[in-house]
Amino acid sequence: MKTLLVSTFIALSTVASATDFNVLTFGAKGDGKTDNTTAIQKTVDACAASGGGLVVFPAGNFLSGTIQLKSHVVLHLSAGCQLTGTTVLAKYPYQQHGFRFYGAEWARQSLIYAHKVDDVGIEGYGTIDGQGASFVTTTLKKPDRYRNRPYLLWFIECKKVRVSGITLRNSAFWMQHYLGCEDVSINGISIWNHSNKNNDMIDIDGSRNVTIQNVKGDSDDDGLTLKSTSPLITENVTVMNCVLSSHCNALKLGTESTGGFRNVAITNCVIRPSAQKTTIYGKPAGISGIALEMVDGGVMENISISNIVVEGPEVPIFIRLGNRARKYDEQASTPGTGRVRNIRLSGITATGSGQTGCSITGIETAKLHEISLNDISIDVLGGGAASDMMKSVPRLDDQYPEGTMFGTLPAYGFYLAHIENIQLSNVRFTCLAPDNRPALALDDVRDFALDRITMPTTATAGAVVYVTGDSRGLIRHSTATGSAKSFVAKSGANTQVKLVENDHPQIRITETSVQ
Repeated sequence: MKTLLVSTFIALSTVASATDFNVLTFGAKGDGKTDNTTAIQKTVDACAASGGGLVVFPAGNFLSGTIQLKSHVVLHLSAGCQLTGTTVLAKYPYQQHGFRFYGAEWARQSLIYAHKVDDVGIEGYGTIDGQGASFVTTTLKKPDRYRNRPYLLWFIECKKVRVSGITLRNSAFWMQHYLGCEDVSINGISIWNHSNKNNDMIDIDGSRNVTIQNVKGDSDDDGLTLKSTSPLITENVTVMNCVLSSHCNALKLGTESTGGFRNVAITNCVIRPSAQKTTIYGKPAGISGIALEMVDGGVMENISISNIVVEGPEVPIFIRLGNRARKYDEQASTPGTGRVRNIRLSGITATGSGQTGCSITGIETAKLHEISLNDISIDVLGGGAASDMMKSVPRLDDQYPEGTMFGTLPAYGFYLAHIENIQLSNVRFTCLAPDNRPALALDDVRDFALDRITMPTTATAGAVVYVTGDSRGLIRHSTATGSAKSFVAKSGANTQVKLVENDHPQIRITETSVQ
C-alpha cells in the first residue's frame, strides 16, 4: 500500500487499478444537486476496509457534507471534477476529537475531516469549493462570530498527509487547518479564499516536518500562516516557490504562539497584490508582506526567510514580540512572555509599500535577540514629516500585533526597539517622494551593527539615523544621499554610536533632547 501512495503523489494517477474505488459505484451522482455525503463516505469506508487506495471522483459536480478520511485512503479528483460543499449546515456535524487548542470551542466542522489517521491525502486536477459566502455570521460577539462555519480541509493529529495538485476555493472559515500533524506535504495547489471572514489560506498549527511548495494562493485574511494554538511547537517547516496574495499578512508566523516556532526555512517566494480589490479585512494590497508575531508566550528561534519579492503591502517587514498572554484554553496557565532569537532575513526586495515604515520591536521586559537582515531593498512611499522623528511610539505590549499598530513610525525605513544584537547589512532604501524622517530609528538597541546602508534624506530632515534610549552600536560604510542636518542624532546619556567610513556631507553626531 505504501508503494501505491508514493507513486500517486509523484505522478497524479488517471489509470484505474484494483485499489481504485469510484464514487459512482457507491451511488454518487455528479449532477451538482444530489446530496452525495452518504455515498462518498461509503466509498471511503470500503477503500479503507480493503487496505487503502484511491477514492476516485470522475468529472462532474459532486455535492457533499462532511467526509471523514480513513488511514491509507487518498481522494483523487479527476480533471473536470468539482467537490462542492453543501450549504445545509446540518451536514457538517460537530467533531469530537478531544484536542485542546485555542478555538476548540467554536472550530468544530469541516468538509473534509481526518483525526489520528496515517498515510492519507487529496490529489488530482479537480476543485473543492466550500460555497463559503452562504454561511453568514449573525453576531459579532466572540466566540459566536466563529461558529457554524466549516473549514474546507481539517487534519488533526495525523501522520503522512499529502495534498497536491488540486484547487481549493471559497471556504466559510480557514481554508485548511493542519493541527498537531506530522510529515505534511502540500505541493502544487491553487487557493482562492475571498468569501467570508477569517478566510486564511493555509494554517500549519503545532505540526512538525512540513513541506510546502509550488503553491499559488490569494486570500482575504492571512495567507501562508504558521500558528501554535496549543503547547505543541510548529517546527521543521520548509516553504519554497510560492506565489502569495493576502489582504492581511501574506507570510505570517503567529499570532497564536503558545508552543512557538522552531527551525523554519522560507525561500524563493513572490508576494503580490490580491486580484480581489474589495476587502473583508485588511487592505487591497495587504497589510504586511512578512509578519513574525509572538504575543502568547512560546519560543521563536532559528527562522530563515530568503529570496522573497514583496510587491504591494503597506509594511514589507514586521517583527513583533509582545505580551498579550492569551491562554489557549480556560484550564491552561497564563503564558509568560515569549522568547525570540536567531532570526535571519536575506534577499528581500520590496516595492509598493506605504508610508508607515517597517518595525522590529520587543518590549522593555523582553528583548529580541540575534536578528540579522542582509541584502534588503525597499522602495517606500515617502512623504513623512521631520517632526515624526521625535514621535513617542506607544508601547501596546498587550495588544493584537499588526504592522500598522503604531501608526506612522519615526523612521521611513526601520524602527528598531528593545533588541540585543541586530545586524543590518547591504540594505538600500529608495523614497518615491521625499521623506523628512530618518531612514532608521533605534530605541533601546544593544550591540547593533549597521553596515553598507544606503539612505536617501532631505535638507529638512533632522538626521539620517536617530538613536535613543540605552543603545550602543556601530554604523559603517553607509551612505546618505542628500543633506540632512546631521548624520546621526542621539538622545540619552547611555547612547553610544561609533561611526566608521560613512559618506554624508554632515558626518557628525548631534545631541537631541526628547520633547
